[in-house]
Amino acid sequence: MSEAPTPKLSIVTTIFHSENYLERFLTQLYQALVEIECDSFEVIFVNDGSPDDSLQLLLGLKQSYPEIVILELSRNFGHHHAALAGLGYSRGELVFIIDCDLEVSPLVLKDFHQRKLESSADVIYGYQTQRKGNWFEQFSGSLYWRLFNALSDTNVPPDLTTARIMTREYVDAVVKLGDRNLFLAGMYHWVGFEQEGIPISTTAREGKSTYSLPKKIKLFVNSITSFSAYPLQLIFYLGMSITAFSFLLALLLIIQRLLLPEMLLTGWTSLAVFMSLSLGIVTTCIGVIGIYLSRVYSQTQNRPLYYIKNIY
Repeated sequence: MSEAPTPKLSIVTTIFHSENYLERFLTQLYQALVEIECDSFEVIFVNDGSPDDSLQLLLGLKQSYPEIVILELSRNFGHHHAALAGLGYSRGELVFIIDCDLEVSPLVLKDFHQRKLESSADVIYGYQTQRKGNWFEQFSGSLYWRLFNALSDTNVPPDLTTARIMTREYVDAVVKLGDRNLFLAGMYHWVGFEQEGIPISTTAREGKSTYSLPKKIKLFVNSITSFSAYPLQLIFYLGMSITAFSFLLALLLIIQRLLLPEMLLTGWTSLAVFMSLSLGIVTTCIGVIGIYLSRVYSQTQNRPLYYIKNIY
């Protein structure tokens, strides 16, 4: 039995609480495919353990859109794991990845495809012209990218979106990285290749975002510890500074005792505060080391990043 011909384009997206977007997403996506005159493609949906009726809805839509391929993961592994599953399964000469929540319209495929035709770059990625959300979301998002690039060994353009079009060689390189603690934005740029960005507009997601504040904090910690050893270096310098301060304080007390033996040593409140502060710093440092050790533990376990339960 001969293999199916390699499609010119693979479109990859993930689904989680997505039933309200799927029909509109497909309508706009197929309109974009007509505009770029692409007749050889596959549309890969990765069901990341969505608890709603997204899978059942997609199975029904597949009757009208035969190019759809559905990867059903065995549970919810997370957005980055699901996206990597889709990239790993894709076969297209070019791969376009985008979220299906319509924050970025699939109609932008035309802009990405046109830029790719005009450029020799391996990747055309999208970035937001203006961050969505309220002032706190805009401020925290901007602060996140500033901190990441300040602490990380890998420079990542700020305000990235999921949407990007990539060559087959580049996608294969990303999939082969073998990272267990996934942060795709960092992986995309660590792997190198020639990359160009284009500005795209975004809209607010309908309904509640699936990225809660705890998930965002976890993503920040994961991204920093996956692409930088600076926190560990900071612990060393902090420890040296505290040690130097302690020796200096001890030296001053010895000198005071020698020069003014009749003076009582006071300052128990200051000493208690300093000891409490030191204990807090030590505990925090142990926590940071623990995070890095957990990364090593996870990497050495060598478990699969995801498990595909069914393919439709």
